[in-house]
Amino acid sequence: MISLKRNNKGEFVDATGVRTRSGSVYTPGQSAPFRVSRGKFYDFLMCRRCFYLDRVKGLVSPSTPGWSLNDTVDLLLKKEFDICREEQKPHRVFEKYGLTDVVPFKHEKIDQWRDSLHHGLSHQVPGTNIVLYGGVDDIWYHCADRQLIVVDYKAQASNHPVYPQAYLQGPYRQGYKVQLDVYAYLLSNMAYSVWPTAYFYVCNANRKAEAFNGQLAFREHLVPYQWNAAWIEDKVFEMAQVLDSPEVPDSNPACENCAYAQARGSFLKD
Repeated sequence: MISLKRNNKGEFVDATGVRTRSGSVYTPGQSAPFRVSRGKFYDFLMCRRCFYLDRVKGLVSPSTPGWSLNDTVDLLLKKEFDICREEQKPHRVFEKYGLTDVVPFKHEKIDQWRDSLHHGLSHQVPGTNIVLYGGVDDIWYHCADRQLIVVDYKAQASNHPVYPQAYLQGPYRQGYKVQLDVYAYLLSNMAYSVWPTAYFYVCNANRKAEAFNGQLAFREHLVPYQWNAAWIEDKVFEMAQVLDSPEVPDSNPACENCAYAQARGSFLKD
């Protein structure tokens, strides 16, 4: 898709292809803390060259439209869970999945932790100047074990039933696991005890309904995931080394962005 840059009035403006906010660009060798979001960390895991060109050289990838329907599901779920959070009562889905001693976690900073743009969970990884952060969708509380449960909302429309094992094996859902690993890592390093099982709250829209009739019918599923944060710090160290390197790293051979850039450049040279 072709992306055209607009200002906040919806007017077309010149696209420069580079970042203007200095805080989002890393200077190799800097000692000042540098914030890397969970999403940018995942970019590093996918293609080091794209990550380096973004964070060090300040190149901006073409924008994509927002996922307004998915965002709406997230927003309404948060409102629903906030009612239970305020009253400290179990959500309706808990009993179905045997979570009989769980309530939404009530904390004065819960809104900040869910704000991925301005706050989020955060932790400076020891031995680096990298502050890893990310906005979690929700946190529940296991009353008996006094541990926090990491939760991520997912909205989809699939004809395939949501079976936990099959759901987590999907190639495009490996990044989902990284999300929960990172959130659990951050909470653990913020001095919280985290329950070993995290959950994807999957809302699957019925594509086989007879008609739209002004509404989508969703079936709700909890998919358990045994998070693992043991690998994260090693990868953050590697990321820090890439950021401090004067050389542009190799690309991932499977990266379509790099392939497009290379092919486009070769055509323009002819």
